Parts: sequence; C-alpha cells; structure tokens
Amino acid sequence: MLKRIILSIVLISICFLADAQKKKVLNTPKYDLDPIHFGFTVGFNTMDFNIYNSKYINTFDSVYSVNNLRQAGFNLGIVSNLRLAPFLDLRFLPGISFGQRDMEFLIRGNDGFYKRVMKIESTFLEFPLTLKYKAKRINNYRPYLIAGTCYRLDLAARKKVKENEKPMILLERHDVYYELGFGVDYYLPFFKFSTEIKYCVGLNNVIRNDGTEYTRGIEKMVSNLVVVSFHFE
Repeated sequence: MLKRIILSIVLISICFLADAQKKKVLNTPKYDLDPIHFGFTVGFNTMDFNIYNSKYINTFDSVYSVNNLRQAGFNLGIVSNLRLAPFLDLRFLPGISFGQRDMEFLIRGNDGFYKRVMKIESTFLEFPLTLKYKAKRINNYRPYLIAGTCYRLDLAARKKVKENEKPMILLERHDVYYELGFGVDYYLPFFKFSTEIKYCVGLNNVIRNDGTEYTRGIEKMVSNLVVVSFHFE
C-alpha cells in the first residue's frame, strides 16, 4: 500500500511540475519571506530492521533463521520552520509515530521446520531537526531536498509481554537516526501544502540480548523507516 502511495506522489509531483512551466498568478507570493512559520503534518510509514546474524545462528540453537516483515503505520507532528537564507530553512518537527514490525523465526524442531512470528509494536516520540534546501520557485510549486538527524524514544520498548506472545525480543528505548528525503511545496491561496518522502536509518544497535536462543543468533539489529508526509503550513 505504501509503495502505491509513494508512486502516486511521485507521479502527481511530476505532473504538477510539468504544468508549473505555464505562467500563472502566484498564490501567497510573500510566504517565503516570513522568518518563522508553523503548521502540522500527518503521514504514513513502514518500519523495518536491518538484521545482522551472529556466529550462533543455525548452529546448536533451534532457531535456524530470522526475517523481518514490514508493516504500515502512521505519524502525526508539528512543523516549525526557520528561514536561514533564501533557499535554506531549518526545520524542527516534533511528533509521534505508530508502527509495527514482525519478526519471523524459522525453528528447527523434532518433526522438521516451523515458523513463529513475533509482533513488535513501536510508539516513537520523535524530535527531528533537518535542513531544507529549496529550488527556485516555479509559479506555485517548489521542489526541495532535506537532510538531518532525529532522536526517537520508543515508548513501547519496555511494555510487558504476555507469555502467549513470545518469542520475545526486547528493544532499546533510545535511538538516533539520520534522515534524507525530498518533496514538493504547493502554494495554495491561503496556505502551503507539501508532499514529502524520507528515509530514516538508525545508528544504534536496538536489540537487547537476553541470552535466549531468539536473541543469541542476532549480532546487531538496526532500525529504519520510510516516511511519507503531508505538511500543512
């Protein structure tokens, strides 16, 4: 579903930019001259893990392999934008995102192999700080690039898990990400609307190794997200 949304945004952006070559009346022509402005953002995400196996995987433990299954989530936030230069802004977008990642374990049993799936829910408090480099405005459209960093606190990392929800993998609550993305600003008569896609990669190992067979086979696990956002400013 998220892939379709991303493809649709890219196609719509291309169509708008092509149409923008025609001379039109400018909406909110002095909008970008304001030193500070605010807004809100909503969007969708997919959460994922990059899993690095340890030397114990597929040895004496019953866990033969482990895979990550992406799931869709959503996010909400506030937009704070500071104009640094004609083509450069500093942005702070605190918010919250909800999502889930499923860990699929292939287990070697006495009667052959079978699968067990563990659902890992995450609720992130997010504090991203990014630089936004804007291209020259073309009528009522303006593409841009973003790059920055984000601190995320996983509120669901310490929740208690029922016995029937195991196998259990515990995650660290704190992580820092770097973020890269692009988007397009659309200047409407009374506000600015933006579509944006960004890729977020965690820098820390988020798995808490408790010595069980489910964590012993994983050397390192890094979190990442793909986020599609709609900004209203």
